Amino acid sequence: MFGLVVRFALRPGAAAGFDRLVAETVPEIVALEPGTQVYATHGVEGDPDARVFYELYRDREAFDEHERQEHVRRFLAAREEFLAGPPRVEFLSLIDAKGTPGGAS
Repeated sequence: MFGLVVRFALRPGAAAGFDRLVAETVPEIVALEPGTQVYATHGVEGDPDARVFYELYRDREAFDEHERQEHVRRFLAAREEFLAGPPRVEFLSLIDAKGTPGGAS
């Protein structure tokens, strides 16, 4: 299992456009990426200009395949107009879990 958390700081007033871009992209991830186990997007309570993605992949190869997809490359290019700065990315190694593929508990 390979995962990451990405936090986006959005320009003021850009949340609706960013959310539309996400809404266009996620169905393609669901339909075309069997190695993507979880791809969850979140708003942040108390911060309307922030979004957090939680992503779990079967393995690093599945993540690399995700990054090569045309719909992901389109998202990565288009998101720039909505961002206040570079996203914060933290790569994760699953230790234990409930409700995730491969979680032991």
